Amino acid sequence: MSKSKIIDAIVETAHDLHDAGVMDTITLREFDAMKLPPVKKYSAAQIKRLRVKNKVSQPVFAACLNTSTSTVRQWEKDEKHPSGAAMKLLNIVDKQGLKALM
Repeated sequence: MSKSKIIDAIVETAHDLHDAGVMDTITLREFDAMKLPPVKKYSAAQIKRLRVKNKVSQPVFAACLNTSTSTVRQWEKDEKHPSGAAMKLLNIVDKQGLKALM
């Protein structure tokens, strides 16, 4: 059985326990979070390719990600690495395009 199917089974069981009144909603949400896809990490070259693919300058890309042009420049030079919310936004742009953030 694959890891994905095991997680699906665990989450389904958690929902059944919640429906039966044995598990509270907060705990159920923790199980639901297990199904979230992992957030991909991007190299400097991948970030630049992503920006170029979306046909925007560093300042426009930075504005869409709600960060500074300097930060995008540092990411693309491998001087700094995105984390947290920035990494999640890069994943969204990669999968859905920059229009998903507008």
